[in-house]
Amino acid sequence: MALICGVAGPSVSCCVGPVVDPLPTGRWPVVVVGAGPAGALAALELARQGVPVLLVERRRFPRWKVCGACLSGQALAALTEAGQGPLLDQLGARPLRSVQLGLQGAQAELALPAGRVLSRMALDQGLVQAAVAAGATLVPEVTAELGPADPGARAVQLRRGRESTTVQAELVLVAAGLVHRCLQAVPEADRRVQPGSRIGAGCLLPGPNHGPEDRAIAAYGDGRLHMAIGRHGYVGLVRLEDGALNVAAAFDGAALAEAGGPAAAACQVLREAGFTPLPALALAAWQLTPALTRSNRPLAGHRYLLLGDAAGYVEPFTGEGMGWALMAALSSIPLALAALGEGWDDQRAQDWSRSQAALMARRQRLCQALALVLRRPWCSRLLFDALRHWPNLADPLLASLHRPVLAPLPPPCP
Repeated sequence: MALICGVAGPSVSCCVGPVVDPLPTGRWPVVVVGAGPAGALAALELARQGVPVLLVERRRFPRWKVCGACLSGQALAALTEAGQGPLLDQLGARPLRSVQLGLQGAQAELALPAGRVLSRMALDQGLVQAAVAAGATLVPEVTAELGPADPGARAVQLRRGRESTTVQAELVLVAAGLVHRCLQAVPEADRRVQPGSRIGAGCLLPGPNHGPEDRAIAAYGDGRLHMAIGRHGYVGLVRLEDGALNVAAAFDGAALAEAGGPAAAACQVLREAGFTPLPALALAAWQLTPALTRSNRPLAGHRYLLLGDAAGYVEPFTGEGMGWALMAALSSIPLALAALGEGWDDQRAQDWSRSQAALMARRQRLCQALALVLRRPWCSRLLFDALRHWPNLADPLLASLHRPVLAPLPPPCP
């Protein structure tokens, strides 16, 4: 088994856009830190409004990330609102019609609201390319840290290897993911990990051909999210646009260590759920994440806003995390344009914190409640038996998690 705590999957060296060398300097209306879905979509929309945007990313594209690769109804609505619906077809996104649950050797299948499946390598690179085409300036392989603020701008220090420089930003959108150091010099920033939070893990398995292991992989077919639930974690498996099988899991830290790694822990969960065994998991290149469930407060400060996973994270199940990130990106656009046009007021930070809490709180509470139920065998068994007999019981929950709440975007500048 190969275990990688940085990059998993095929080796890549190409990059979206040229590497800016030397590092950029000067003053920028907006600096976006992190070129994942939230950061790339925010940069794209601001660039379409004619705003000069500096998009900073610490990795090189394309890159693989631990993610379920599922786009929920709210994610699809956000992409459609941003005019990126056709992008999914261009990239070969597959439909997602149902989720098959496995628990204690029994299975139940639930219909999902509108959903698609697309690898993060394809989605992230596609959105970044769209942002660059709209006029955003991409700077890959650079880390960013917020520095001091003055009445007119916020300093952002950029580093690449031994090089460093400082730019000034009228507004910084921090979409740097689950773990970042952007705010380590900001006194009010408070990042907390929930005790007992699970560890994320993921890998890719190649598409099936004709061997015994390929037949096992082929058992996990198109259009269905396979969710195996075990005593100490769960494993989600879904077929990607290129035929590969995406595996994304969450495990209790102690159980992961006891099993001897993510491959053995995943195999154990599949056995407990009664799913087809996958010996190929032992040979896969795995990527681990830090503890998943965490919160960051405040969600905004003087001339900066937190977006996506950087604002906080709970264990998602059917693509909610991607939906939250994309919705937050679109929600930031009117506030950013107002701040650039009318000047910054610290009331805007309070408004952002309140609006994001209202937007995300109910949905995240549902996911937290579901995670709590799944950690209690008797509770999860009662719920599972009910769903096996009455699958429609899940419809209101799934509809609530997938329902978009979007404010209309301003039209692009001509």
